[in-house]
Amino acid sequence: MALNRKVGFLTGLGYKGGGPMWAWVLHRASGLAMVLFVGLHIFAGFLSQQFGSDLGITINQIYTNWIFQIVVFFLVIFHAVNGLRVVILDLIPALLEYQREMIWLEWLIIAPLYTLVLFVIIKNLLGL
Repeated sequence: MALNRKVGFLTGLGYKGGGPMWAWVLHRASGLAMVLFVGLHIFAGFLSQQFGSDLGITINQIYTNWIFQIVVFFLVIFHAVNGLRVVILDLIPALLEYQREMIWLEWLIIAPLYTLVLFVIIKNLLGL
């Protein structure tokens, strides 16, 4: 007998999984965003080099926008640090009971790294 898993979108957002669930969702979304970014980057390079298309140049100009860079760098840093947390939990299963604490540690690592990235982006933006 199958389980009834018909849960609406808004009900699903109300799930009380907390930090581990949101880390899971953000990890999947950031991974997908990075795949789309790399695919679009390759496509833009192909258009620019093979056809001299202005579309490829326009896409590359979007990449150099500071707002886009801020978002992409956050996604990459989060994905890398969260992936490292997942690997550590897979290699040392005894730490699974400290999963929520590891998520706090993850954010304590992400915050200074991302602050450094923001500093460099803003410094370059201001031309310093």
